Amino acid sequence: QVQLVESGGGFVQAGGSLRLSCAASGQTLNIYYLGWFRQGPGKEREFVANVNWRYGAPYYADSVKGRFTISRDNAKDTVYLQMNSLKPEDTAVYYCARGPGGTRESHYAGWGPGTQVTVSA
Repeated sequence: QVQLVESGGGFVQAGGSLRLSCAASGQTLNIYYLGWFRQGPGKEREFVANVNWRYGAPYYADSVKGRFTISRDNAKDTVYLQMNSLKPEDTAVYYCARGPGGTRESHYAGWGPGTQVTVSA
């Protein structure tokens, strides 16, 4: 089994940056893609980005492309989400999960507990 724990959330002004981490433990060789999702107040959970665990190939939602960067460090069993040029609309609880790829929440599993990101205007 794989366990995932997010960290790095906090409060930031619009235009600022945060770097989120998703630490994986357990049978990390079972990870195919690691995805980041977010859920804002009163909204559905939505796809943000994913990365192929083995090859590091990234994929981004249109809403964050050019602002966010996903990467992974296999030696540390950690995936990062570097978030730049943050907007108030980015305010959400950010979650990481493993899955086969794609953008649908239902394709992912092993959700971490999430980390709160709050962006003030």
